[in-house]
Amino acid sequence: MFKYTTNTLKKIEDLLKEAGYIVRYERGNFMAGYCILESKKVVVINRYYETESRINSLLEIMGKINLEGEELSESSRDFLHEIQLQTVKV
Repeated sequence: MFKYTTNTLKKIEDLLKEAGYIVRYERGNFMAGYCILESKKVVVINRYYETESRINSLLEIMGKINLEGEELSESSRDFLHEIQLQTVKV
């Protein structure tokens, strides 16, 4: 199981960046704590969230969007596969 650290958060942000998404932390009234602008590939997370909540929100978003392996580096594909295995176990 991966740890809820800033390093893990950075890896997830980098993975989304490679997939063409922009991750921003802003304040706002998001019912789920985040907002996805599909047409612009922008993900907005509540900036007042702690690291663990940010990671959980990004993992939830990754389950909703279609991340294609071709556009990711090999290390990012491995990390994505690891994340997918962990979320299936939970």
